[in-house]
Amino acid sequence: MSPTPVPPPLALWGGVEATVNRVGERYFSQMELNGHDARLDDLDRFATLGITALRYPVLWELVAPDGLAHADWRWPDERLHALRERGITPIAGLVHHGSGPRHTSLIDPDFATGLAEYAGAVAQRYPWLDYYTPVNEPCTTARFSCLYGLWHPHRQDDASFVRAVLVQCKATVLAMQAIRAVNPQARLVQTDDLGKAYGTAVMAEQIRFTNHRRWLGWDLLCGMVGPDHALWRYLLKSGATEEELLWFRAHPCPPDVVGINYYITSERWLDHRIELYDDRDVGAHGYADVAAARSMDTPCPGIAPLLHEAWERYGLPLVVTEAHLDAQREDQVRWLHEIWQGAQQARQAGADVRAVTVWALLGAFDWNSLVTHRNLYYESGAFDLRSPQPRPTAVATLMRELAAGQPPSSPALDGQGWWRHPERLLHATTDGEPGGQLDGSADGKRERGPARPILISSGGGKLGNAFAQLCAERHLACIVLTRQQMDTTDAASVNAALARHQPWAVINTSGYVHAQRIGNDAAPGQRINDHAARGERSTDDPALCQRESTLGPVVLAQACARLGIQLLNFSSDQVFDGRQDRPQVESDPLTPGTPYGVNEAEAEQRALAAHPGTLIVRTSALFGPWDRRNFVTRVLQALASGRTFTATGGHIVTPTYVPDLVHACLNLLIDGESGIWHVSHETALSWSQLAHRVAALAGLPVELIVEDAAPSPGAPRHSGLISERGHFMPPLDAALRHFIEILGVSDDGCYNCAPWPGSSVGRAED
Repeated sequence: MSPTPVPPPLALWGGVEATVNRVGERYFSQMELNGHDARLDDLDRFATLGITALRYPVLWELVAPDGLAHADWRWPDERLHALRERGITPIAGLVHHGSGPRHTSLIDPDFATGLAEYAGAVAQRYPWLDYYTPVNEPCTTARFSCLYGLWHPHRQDDASFVRAVLVQCKATVLAMQAIRAVNPQARLVQTDDLGKAYGTAVMAEQIRFTNHRRWLGWDLLCGMVGPDHALWRYLLKSGATEEELLWFRAHPCPPDVVGINYYITSERWLDHRIELYDDRDVGAHGYADVAAARSMDTPCPGIAPLLHEAWERYGLPLVVTEAHLDAQREDQVRWLHEIWQGAQQARQAGADVRAVTVWALLGAFDWNSLVTHRNLYYESGAFDLRSPQPRPTAVATLMRELAAGQPPSSPALDGQGWWRHPERLLHATTDGEPGGQLDGSADGKRERGPARPILISSGGGKLGNAFAQLCAERHLACIVLTRQQMDTTDAASVNAALARHQPWAVINTSGYVHAQRIGNDAAPGQRINDHAARGERSTDDPALCQRESTLGPVVLAQACARLGIQLLNFSSDQVFDGRQDRPQVESDPLTPGTPYGVNEAEAEQRALAAHPGTLIVRTSALFGPWDRRNFVTRVLQALASGRTFTATGGHIVTPTYVPDLVHACLNLLIDGESGIWHVSHETALSWSQLAHRVAALAGLPVELIVEDAAPSPGAPRHSGLISERGHFMPPLDAALRHFIEILGVSDDGCYNCAPWPGSSVGRAED
C-alpha cells in the first residue's frame, strides 16, 4: 500500500491592484496612480517577498482599446518575460473590474466574443502562459456596475445585474476556449468575493437569497445552474432565458482554481430597522446593508468556514486570491496572519487550499469611495508608495517569513485586530446566525504568553500620554513610565525597567525644550511654549538641559542596542538655525542656533552611533486634543470668546497634529524603520497664517487676529520640516478640521480645552 501523499505547503502569491474601471466616460486606472506602469524594478521588489505566483494585468482596455489591429504589446512583452526570468508565475488578468474598451460594456452581447478574440491573441503571443483570469470577480463587478450603479454602464436593476453576470461568465468560457486552442494546458483561476450575509429574523428571505447569489458566477461556470438551482426562477424573472442558462451546462468550464477574495467588508449584516442606521447604509431596497464586522455582536468566524463551504460545494482546488486591509500597520499584519491561519485551518479540515495571495502589493487608491472619485485616498500594502521609492512595510516582512516557513516576528501579532474587539461595533444589533467554525476561529493571535509591550518614557508629558491613548485604541500593549519609574539618564534605572517589562520597543518622549514666542492672546510679550504638547519642561539651566536632552537618549540607545529593542527618540526643528528660506530635510547639515538645539543635535548623533537601529523623529509646532496650551487651541478659545489674538508673521513653521504624528510614528516603528525622519503635515506657513487658517475653518472672525511682523529676538525665520524619505500625514487642513470637530463648542460658545479622557481622536483623513 503506497503512503498517502503529503500535500505541498501553503504557497504565497501576490497581486497588483490593477483595476481599470469606468465611471461615466472616465476611466480610473490604478496602475496610473500607483506608478507601476512606469516602474519595471517593482518586479525585483516583488521577487524579494518569496511569492511563487503573481496576479498580473494584461488588460484588454489597456493593450487593445481600439482593436487588435492597433494593439500595443510592448508593456506586457517586457513585464511577463521579466516575471518569468525571476521565477514568478504570472496569472494573467484580462479584465479587472472593467467593462472593456469604450465600444462595449458588461451588458453588450459582443463583450463575450470581443474578449475571447483578445484572449486568443494573448495566448498566441505568450504560448507559455499557463494561468489566466479572463474576468475578475464577475458577480461582484455586476453588482457594482448594474445593481448599485457605481460603474459603467450604471444600471440599478436585477435584469441588468443578471445580464452582466451571464455576459462575463460567457466571456470567460469563450476566452478559455480560445486560449486552450493555443495552449491546451492553460488553467482558469476564477476569482470572486466570497462573504456571507447575516441579519435580523425579518430579513431571513433576503439573507438566503444573498447567500445563494454569491455563488452564481462559479455555479454557471461549473454547469450547476438548471431548473433545480436555487436562483433559477429569479434568473428567468430577471430576463434570462432557459436556453442561455442551459448553454453553460452544455459548455462547462469549471475553474482549475476557485479564487476566494475576502475583505473585512465581505460579510454583511442585513437589518430591517433602518432607523438605527445612517441614510448611506440604507439603499433603494429599503433595508440596511452594512459590514457584519461593525454590526454583529459575535465576531465573524473568519475565512476558514467560508473556504470549507467552497470546498464542499465544488471540490476544486482553492486559493485565497485577495487578502488586504485598509488599516493601521499592526492590523494589516494581523489581517494577513489571520487569513493565513484560516487557510491552514481549512486545509487541516480537509479542504484543498493551495495558496494565499497578498493583494495590492503596492497598495490601492480611492477604494474607500469604491473608485468612483479620484480623491487620491491611499492605503498601503506590502510596499508604501509615499516615499521616493516603494518602501517595504511590516507586511513585506511577514510575507518573507510566511514564504520561508519561519515563525512571524512582528510584535503586532501579540494582539488582535479591531474586528475582534467590542469597540468595533457601530450599531446596536442582535446577532443572527454567526455561522459555524472549524475548531475555533482563526483570530490571528500567536500562541504565546502575555503581549510584549511598548515602553513609553513619558515624564508625565502630553506626547507620552498621546502615545498611551492611541496605543490602547490600536490594541498595542504599552506601559507608561514616569521619570521616577525610569530615569533615562541612569543606566541602572533603564536596565532595571527593561528587564522588568521586557518591551519590544521603547518610545522616549522625555526631555526639555526652550520656550519660543509663537503667539499671544493675552498680554504683549507673553511667551508660549512651542513644544508644550510634548509636555516637557522649559529651563535655562544648560547643565540640566544637556543631561535630560542629551544623556537620556544615549543611555536608552546603549541599553536597547544591547538587548535588540527598537527605540524611538524625538528631536526638533531646533537642530537647525532657521536661517534658510525653505523647510529643512533630513540630509541638511545640522546648524543648531540655541543651546537646546546643540543638545538635540548631539543626542541624535550619539544615539545613532550607540544604536544604529534607533528611529529619530524630528517634528515641531505640535497641537493636539490633550493640551490646553497649544497654539491652535488658544486661537480657537480667544476668537470664540471675542478676544483679539496676536501672532507673529515672521516665523515659518510646519504645524503637526499630535494624533497623526503618533499614528505615523507607530507605523514606522512597526515597520522597523530607523534613522532620522521628519514627520509633519509639510505645510509651511507663519504662525499668523496658521491663525487665519484655523479661524477660516472654524468659521470664526479673522479680523480679531493681529499680526506681529517682528519675530522674537534671535528667533529663526524658517523652522519648517519636510521629509525627503517619505510623507505619511494627511493634509494640514484635514487635521485642523478634525481637531476643531474633536474639541467641540461648549454651551457658552467657547471651545473645550480637551476631549473627555478615553474619547477617540481617530485619524485625520481628507
